Amino acid sequence: MPEDHKQNPDHANGAALDRRQFVKIGATSLGVAGLGACVFGFRYLSPNVLYEPSPIVSVGRPERYTVGSVTLDPRFGVFVVRAAEGFYALSAVCTHLGCLSTWKADAGVIACPCHGSTFRRDGATIAGPAPAPLPWLKMWLGDDGYLVVDRSTTLPPHSEYVQAETHG
Repeated sequence: MPEDHKQNPDHANGAALDRRQFVKIGATSLGVAGLGACVFGFRYLSPNVLYEPSPIVSVGRPERYTVGSVTLDPRFGVFVVRAAEGFYALSAVCTHLGCLSTWKADAGVIACPCHGSTFRRDGATIAGPAPAPLPWLKMWLGDDGYLVVDRSTTLPPHSEYVQAETHG
């Protein structure tokens, strides 16, 4: 009978797991896996929102622009043009590959520095790889007297001019 109580040599060295250790390790593993699933579940259920600046921007008072001027506002990628008919806004983003175009006063054109597209002051394409003219953007005079541009709303060319009285 004393032979029945002899322990296995592997068990004496602690290499084998008894039932209590097995359950403890198993419960810990399940707890870690459950916690990981909760983290991924929370990430899945949380809203995936892209925070972008408002497409509606204020570009200043009408007095800031002289008749015949084409003014680039690089903060918003918008040209504010003051023609004899009134104000209008053009996107300054080239329709070829999205570069920011600039007004070249000496040549009287809007030019894209990336690939050489040129546009008239009304946005019509003169030359270059640009496939389309610069889009006209919705513009209006706000209640506070500032010109406001909606960069997300395009208009047909020459369809709307903003009339604003200037004191200066």
